[in-house]
Amino acid sequence: MSFFAELQRRNVVRVGVAYTLIAWVIAQVAEFAFEAFGAPDWTIKSIVVLLLIGLPLALLFAWVYEMTPEGLRRERDVDRIQSITPQTGRRIDKVIIGVLVIALAFFAADKYLLQSQPDVVEPETPPVAVEAPAEAIDNGPPEKSVAVLPFVAMSDGPDDEYFADGLTEEILNSLAQLPELLVTARTSAFMFKGDDLPAIPEIADKLGVKHVVEGSVRRSGDRLRVTAQLIRAGDGFHLWSNTYDSTSADTISVQEDIAERIAVAMDVVLDDEKSAAMRKAGLRDVEAFTAYQKGIELFNKAHGNMDIVAGLKAANEFFDQVIERVPRFPDVYVHRSDLYTHMLNDDVWDARGDRYTAEEVAAAYPAAIENLEAAARYTDDRAKQLQTELDLAYVQGNWRGLRARTARVLEADVCDEGNWSSSIANIAGLSEAHVKQSRKILECDPLRSLSWFNLGRALFWAGRLEEALEVTTEGLEVVPGLWLAWINLTVLIELGRYEEAEAAINETIFLPDWAEAARLLMAAKQGDRDEYDRLLAGLNEEDGIDRSFWRLMAYAWGGRRDDANRLAARFDAHPWGPWVLWQTNNWCACDKTFDLEATPNFARMINDSDVDWPPRSGREYPLKDW
Repeated sequence: MSFFAELQRRNVVRVGVAYTLIAWVIAQVAEFAFEAFGAPDWTIKSIVVLLLIGLPLALLFAWVYEMTPEGLRRERDVDRIQSITPQTGRRIDKVIIGVLVIALAFFAADKYLLQSQPDVVEPETPPVAVEAPAEAIDNGPPEKSVAVLPFVAMSDGPDDEYFADGLTEEILNSLAQLPELLVTARTSAFMFKGDDLPAIPEIADKLGVKHVVEGSVRRSGDRLRVTAQLIRAGDGFHLWSNTYDSTSADTISVQEDIAERIAVAMDVVLDDEKSAAMRKAGLRDVEAFTAYQKGIELFNKAHGNMDIVAGLKAANEFFDQVIERVPRFPDVYVHRSDLYTHMLNDDVWDARGDRYTAEEVAAAYPAAIENLEAAARYTDDRAKQLQTELDLAYVQGNWRGLRARTARVLEADVCDEGNWSSSIANIAGLSEAHVKQSRKILECDPLRSLSWFNLGRALFWAGRLEEALEVTTEGLEVVPGLWLAWINLTVLIELGRYEEAEAAINETIFLPDWAEAARLLMAAKQGDRDEYDRLLAGLNEEDGIDRSFWRLMAYAWGGRRDDANRLAARFDAHPWGPWVLWQTNNWCACDKTFDLEATPNFARMINDSDVDWPPRSGREYPLKDW
């Protein structure tokens, strides 16, 4: 008898087929169950490995042992005449047929009931919103408002969380192209990431939206499973949900399909122009948006949680990877430019230390211009183009028509103020327009401390002090931040509420230099020359990025004109000095921080612009008579 015939006689082939089918069903059921319970990806991998190890063991067992009326016996001990392997084979055949039926049923259910075809971006019958009980009319968020929460990474590969964040942002960017929708910005939406999240209604209330998108992503090798659902926060009703089983190569198709189906479920009519805008948004490259998320993570850490220059340098390494793959993505150039302006600020304040070389400083300004030029060149959206062109003109020193340019930017209905418009607006006498746009941006991004800060400072410059206090106090309760705490404190001081201001210094101003500057401001506003002089001596003890910055403002608060002019002249002598002087005026809000005659470079740029000088904040200082 041949070897293969002997394998058939001993039912080894049948056992192999039966084992393979049973193992497949077990693996599918395990994947479905573990995904439902949020089990880590290694659990499924472990089961698959165990099942694979079991196959040769099952085949060896079938070869060595045989089923007899007396039970299992070694095959060599069984008389061939008394062997019942034919009957055993028929029983195994029935098992194979039964398991095959189960496998086919599971496959059909998974294929046609639990998932959609990701490559079909425009289905023949567009999905429609499911009818549900009508909501009570209220004065809450707009009906067509939505937040896309960070998709949960259900697998534990090294880049899986960045991949999930990238997919989330791509969906968010696509939806943000639709003017009918108010889409919560990334900064606020990504606050709800991790464990122990609030319930959907609470999240929606904090973000000021009526709808929430949530989902999950699981990757195993090249396989990809994405689930997504659109939830009406008021009653938890699912307006749309879907599961996509695909490969990483189809990620962009999945993202596009999710965004378009969500839009239709929210009664947005998609014409060709809107659909094209949605598909053009974002990176559209899986590896690029993974690198971009890594860069953004470092970019955010650099602003408060680590040395800013070191953090931005590390972030730019990932941004370089993005540019290599998607060279026409404007946002990456805007983020990339931030490193160079911070290097220049440090150099003006003589705070470079050994963090970077003189050669790097010399290359910083051309690099900042190069990146902003690229951002302006590749921006298609008209509002963003105006913002980017304003940023570029401001950094280039092309201040002709600066006020008019800024006014056009502030008229745009946007959810992002760009890099520099919020810094220009108050000095340019556009605080009221800045208030209006800042309210819209806060509506889009309510969990971003900078959104509250910009609105509070604009109200402060506009002379609307009680409103500024209300906004900054509420903002500190929602999302505390040092800058926001500072503007809240300055409003309290301007209102003469000094006891509350002292308490605010102790509770919210955690950096010593900022606290010293706050008490200097309070002494100057109270006209207390002795206390002012005592505090100023402490601020003068050592130089550094903050002390040099605060000292110029402190000189102005206390009326020390010669000292202010001397320090301002030092700043002005640096090629980047005029920009630092502009920012100092914005933070000081003390009208004449120094004399233009002391800063010829800054004076030339102001005289070329359409900005009235000095700026008018309406604040008065008893110790200052100029």
